[in-house]
Amino acid sequence: MPYILSVGTGVPENEISQKDAMEFARHLFSRSVDHIDRLLKVFHNGEIEKRHIAKDIKWYQSDHSFVEKNDAFIEAAVDLSTQAIKDCLHSPLLKKNVEYEDIDAIFMICTTGLATPSLEARIMNVLPFSRHIKRIPIWGLGCAGGAAGLSRAYEYCRAFPSAKVLVVAVELCSLTFQKDDLSKSNLIGTSLFADGAAAVLVAGTESDCKRFTSSPVPRVIDTKSTLLSDSLDVMGWDIKDEGLFVVFSKSIPALVENWLEPNVSGFLEEHQMTIRDIGQFIAHPGGKKVILAYEKALKLQPEKTVESLNVLREYGNMSSASVLFVLKSFLNKNIRSGEYGIITALGPGFSSELLLARWE
Repeated sequence: MPYILSVGTGVPENEISQKDAMEFARHLFSRSVDHIDRLLKVFHNGEIEKRHIAKDIKWYQSDHSFVEKNDAFIEAAVDLSTQAIKDCLHSPLLKKNVEYEDIDAIFMICTTGLATPSLEARIMNVLPFSRHIKRIPIWGLGCAGGAAGLSRAYEYCRAFPSAKVLVVAVELCSLTFQKDDLSKSNLIGTSLFADGAAAVLVAGTESDCKRFTSSPVPRVIDTKSTLLSDSLDVMGWDIKDEGLFVVFSKSIPALVENWLEPNVSGFLEEHQMTIRDIGQFIAHPGGKKVILAYEKALKLQPEKTVESLNVLREYGNMSSASVLFVLKSFLNKNIRSGEYGIITALGPGFSSELLLARWE
């Protein structure tokens, strides 16, 4: 079964505190929205302290066409992905650097912008990857995309057990901001979303991965993808002339509570396990309410979700990239060989991605 060897990350230089983000929202929405102070409580209740965004905050106060925002997306996405890939392949977790030419495939995950040629082709003009690398761009999985990319990399490395592949997730959520959208979904998105990129190195069992690591690392045992029927309106984008408009249903925390537990339990039962056998819980931090819903649904103690909450607090919700930031924090922990972990993320569809891993 394939191994996860390292994770690298990249964030924009522009950092904004949650207090400044709230004042930005107050300035834009106060003239058009009644009871603005009551609505702005979402900024206080989300446990986010700061985030990184692609542009200076003043940029978002002006109108920008879909074309202008998408051009900014491509530029920032290539830059942040390049940062994350360098950080991944030259990680201090590795005994030696992995050469770009040794990567056999790239799974490129994004949902917040459009690019053809796709992003990994543009990255290949910046970094010296092999011209024969397999390119697998995946668009539209939203917050589930990081975990889904790991699942697809797992399957690739089972088919080609000598392969080393990269999963790269990059999201520029801030560039989808619609300053004239007065919906509650847009206000919640403004309180949550941020920008960032992550890259994960996954290696097959017949690769030379043992040369690169001496500490226990997660070995993916199995994965499961699940789609909830008739749930297309739970989360996603409405695509209009002005760009991407965020869709958030208030039912998301309840869906997590009621739907996730049987999904996780059924997955673990296939391996004669229960949630009590899982020592490490690596969850996409969609928001404070989502993290609390994880705890309630799976009867987890708060210490199980500390790393997810820390990523949310320091970086906000970076959509597909966030769960990979959480994964990085687990790779930096001293986890003993034989421990089991679950990687989980939820996204549009409404969908769930699960991976079962064991440290070896």
